[in-house]
Amino acid sequence: MSALRLLWVPVLLCLTHAWLCHGVCVEVDSDTEAVMGKGFKLACISCKMRGEVPAFATVDWWFMAKGESEFVHIYSYANMSGYIVDDRFDDRLAWNGSKKTNDVQDGSIFILNVTFNDTGTYRCFFDRTLVFPKYKYRTDATKFININVVGKATRGMASIFSEIIMYVSLIVLQLWLLVEMVYCYRTIAAAEKIPRASVSKKSLKPKA
Repeated sequence: MSALRLLWVPVLLCLTHAWLCHGVCVEVDSDTEAVMGKGFKLACISCKMRGEVPAFATVDWWFMAKGESEFVHIYSYANMSGYIVDDRFDDRLAWNGSKKTNDVQDGSIFILNVTFNDTGTYRCFFDRTLVFPKYKYRTDATKFININVVGKATRGMASIFSEIIMYVSLIVLQLWLLVEMVYCYRTIAAAEKIPRASVSKKSLKPKA
């Protein structure tokens, strides 16, 4: 029975690693160039430092138009629902982040029908609470995105580099998962051979 229990240890480790990789979070910078009349995604991702700890978060977006000196609250997301605060963005902002969960790590929003007045600096603010067994820990994260609206799309090097980094990170994580699965498989196979070998040795012993 003890040998059987030992066999389950690597299996559980494999399942744990697979789950962690499945829910991987990668922080990618937002594009900074929007095109007049098109849609544009304001990307804002804030990964938890402790992925295994349950949490809940709210996200608020602020905007400082070009030529202005103060940020204005434009959008708020909490309890799996969002609402537009600033009249300038009525019917033009939509949630594009984490779905069906209060444990928000992707706080991105989408601007519909971009105008030149949308040029400026956007501030994304995460207010997160980590729920430990005996206490709660509150933390926050702020990101700034400078958006320039142009009449015609011109993809910049920063956008290309960010996309490359994202794909490389995903490939590395997939390879790491594959290595872990192979290691677990070999561990299980080796553990299964030990009881069989001991039984074979016992059967070869001469009877008294």
